[in-house]
Amino acid sequence: MSLLDFIKNNKSLLIRIDDIAENMNWQFIYRCEELFDKFNLKPLIGVIPDNKDSELLKYQKKENFWSEVRRWSQKGWEVSMHGYNHLYKTETNFKDFFGYGGKSEFYGLSYNAQSEMISAGLNVFKKNNLEVRSFFSPNHTYDLQTIEALKNNNIRYVIDGYGLFPFKRHGMIFFPQLFYREIMLPIGIQSTQLHINYWDEEYFKGFKSFIEKNHTFIRSFDQIIDFEENLLKKIINFSIEKNLKLARRFLKFFNL
Repeated sequence: MSLLDFIKNNKSLLIRIDDIAENMNWQFIYRCEELFDKFNLKPLIGVIPDNKDSELLKYQKKENFWSEVRRWSQKGWEVSMHGYNHLYKTETNFKDFFGYGGKSEFYGLSYNAQSEMISAGLNVFKKNNLEVRSFFSPNHTYDLQTIEALKNNNIRYVIDGYGLFPFKRHGMIFFPQLFYREIMLPIGIQSTQLHINYWDEEYFKGFKSFIEKNHTFIRSFDQIIDFEENLLKKIINFSIEKNLKLARRFLKFFNL
């Protein structure tokens, strides 16, 4: 395979939208939906099964929330579990699975505690006739207990991690998420991290322009779920992970 073919076959972006809950900025999710429909795009939405986050609770509540989630699912949107209550309980001190640092909903808790939270969240989805096969934690923080609890609750996909390509580790499949806003790299298969609750009109205009320019490279979760790992991709991912972890520690040390 030539370099051009390698780049062409490995340039994809999954739209990941965080903090989908009963209380959120409904104006912008509906405007995003119109935009996605225009280009037949299928995003992945991170739904908080039992939101207790006081910051999110300030937003408008949708009484028929789960009906809306089911409607999106029927359109082909991937419904992912985003934590459980979206409440931080512990401090990681950069000892979490990806070395992100910061507060966590899961890191440091016992296996049983984490498994119970994941199971309870999945039961909320099941009660509302929704199937979930992927997960990502608030603030990107996990430990090995989290990974084991996810596997034992039949979740095999995590929408998080360093790198340019999906990778397998500890019996799980990870889809990298590197940036805090939408960026289309010249090569790589990764996901965005969009917090529409904090958008304003200017941000939405920029997002709309981004979608119009890059929609041909945007894929659904089903379109990227089958991938091939090889030595070159592993080397690239390893290099990016080591350098980004070092950069995060540097910025944290100097409070930047």
